[in-house]
Amino acid sequence: MDATTLSTAYEIIRQPLGEILPRVSAALAPLIPHRGAAELSTHCAHSPFKSVGETDALLASDLTPLLASGVPGTPWQGRAPVGGLTRDVVAVTSDATARRSVLVLVREEGAAPVAEAELAVAQALWDLVTSHFDRFAVEALPGALARSRTAADTRARVIAELSTAHAAAFSGVLGVLRSRALDDATARATATDLAVSALIEMRAESKRDRLIAEEPSREAFARLADDLRPMLRHSPVRLELGPPDTERSLPADVAHSARAIVRALLLVILEQESVRRVHVGWQVTEHELRAAVRDDGAGALDPCDLGAGTITDRLEVLGGHLDMEAVPGWGTTITAVIPLATPEALAGAADPLTGLGERELEVLTHLALGHRNRQIAQELHISESTVKFHVANILTKLGVASRGEAAALFHKAA
Repeated sequence: MDATTLSTAYEIIRQPLGEILPRVSAALAPLIPHRGAAELSTHCAHSPFKSVGETDALLASDLTPLLASGVPGTPWQGRAPVGGLTRDVVAVTSDATARRSVLVLVREEGAAPVAEAELAVAQALWDLVTSHFDRFAVEALPGALARSRTAADTRARVIAELSTAHAAAFSGVLGVLRSRALDDATARATATDLAVSALIEMRAESKRDRLIAEEPSREAFARLADDLRPMLRHSPVRLELGPPDTERSLPADVAHSARAIVRALLLVILEQESVRRVHVGWQVTEHELRAAVRDDGAGALDPCDLGAGTITDRLEVLGGHLDMEAVPGWGTTITAVIPLATPEALAGAADPLTGLGERELEVLTHLALGHRNRQIAQELHISESTVKFHVANILTKLGVASRGEAAALFHKAA
């Protein structure tokens, strides 16, 4: 691999998350000419679907079949239904994360097939980017976690509201069309079929979103167990596991955070020389996840031994807390209690950036770098008027009067 390729990859992954897809698209354009690009990254709880270029009609549901049928390491090129039309596409699937991701390049009609060498470059680049994304999810860094938590719950509320409204509307349509007062049986049957199909599609869309934004609790715990076993492989300490006794799903950000917190707590526990057994268990209730780490040590751990670090930061973002019980001679139990819904207090959290949307954060990042509206528009592939709209929203949400004040808040929170 030459220096230019490595430099390009470095420039891509050092960008803010919202700018990575446009950079990937630009890097691949000379090798695989395309009109637009889209990604479906199932590890990303707050913004799993992104697109750039001529992809206005493209939906996450268009990419779901390509993700499901894709073979990691073997890019696929052909025609697929996307954005309401059958188009020439290249789909690059990566298994660099447990739940995989897919990059779709929408090509010109009748474009020449892409050579194997170019497809290999696209695969290597997308694997690199996916691994980079996964680091943010696995580490559950507090700043990204706050945005993830807010956006994921907002999406869930919108889906619930839309589902209720659409269900009521379609049910009313079905009631009218089934009325005996209508004489045209053929029209009634056709309209009924259309309404039923719409209901099915709406429910399928909601299910697809849940598959991306949530993790079944037992599956999430199994991933934690896979993380913990190597930590004790060459240790005399025996690991005992207590998986949750429910199939209830967890918000993806909660699952990521719980795994990161348990890993950090286990490292603290293992620093005690007297420990010979550690039990890790999750209990999932209707309102919270309780992730407990219990040892059989001397029971001499002090809350200060846990340190501040990102354990406390992660829990504060999620509105959770730590409970600790140390019994001399019997051991210590540390429990991370994490609510399953966004706490109302999050709106007033110390980080002023948590109230901004994904695109607003991207624009603010450029403001903090001193970029003007024209440059921001070019970088984000949007119009200058759209940039002005986002800037106005940013100033209002942050409660500041100028771009300079907004940039100062960004640097303070970074």
